[in-house]
Amino acid sequence: MDIDIGTGRAANDVLGVLEARGVVAGYGDKTILRELDLLVRPGEIYALLGANGAGKTTSLSLFLGFLAPAAGTVRVAGVDPVAQPAQARRRIAYIPENVALYEHLNARENVAYLLDLAGQAEDSAAIGAALAAAGLDPAAHERRVSGFSKGMRQKVAIALATMRKVPALLLDEPTSGLDPQATVEFNRLLERLRAQGTGILMVTHDLLSAADVADRIGFLDGGRLREEVGASGTDRFDVRTLHRRYGGQAA
Repeated sequence: MDIDIGTGRAANDVLGVLEARGVVAGYGDKTILRELDLLVRPGEIYALLGANGAGKTTSLSLFLGFLAPAAGTVRVAGVDPVAQPAQARRRIAYIPENVALYEHLNARENVAYLLDLAGQAEDSAAIGAALAAAGLDPAAHERRVSGFSKGMRQKVAIALATMRKVPALLLDEPTSGLDPQATVEFNRLLERLRAQGTGILMVTHDLLSAADVADRIGFLDGGRLREEVGASGTDRFDVRTLHRRYGGQAA
């Protein structure tokens, strides 16, 4: 049974916006996840760390509905993403490691078009306000995104996620390739989403960034969630201890 160190409660005792219970999953005859139990609550940032091949990307694929579990259950805000993919995706936003935007459109046009695809119409002023709140310089709102840096693209994606007001956000290596200042700015954006009640699952190799922003850190090893550590006190996490115990597998 997985225990949240911060509360002492069993994971299955708490309703989450992202839930995996007893999940076995893989590709073909290769099993990657072995009885995975994972829960992300509303208004929580959960960082999932592990070595290459530990099952981090496979876990994201489960919640996105790209992969059906061989055993166990997966839910996104109570919806089965395999049985009801359209309903589940209306409840989730996903920011991949390399944000895909329409290169010939500007930032404002990208958000407007992607919102329209999601069945949500917003006026230009509201989109501009969301981009500004995400930290994108107003001078960049009308620029084609083909010249945007990774950090700028992420701000557009965060603005979109904010406007969609979905209960869950998935992040794949969000700080990879970002300089330290851009990482700090990105973490601040995540804190804003958390304050709105969004449950955030980020898979990452970056232990230091995870310790800065996460409420809980989980460590995957061999397809199982081996341990969870909750933030506590002013220092939040004992990073040196975490690095000694898990640095090798999270590298």
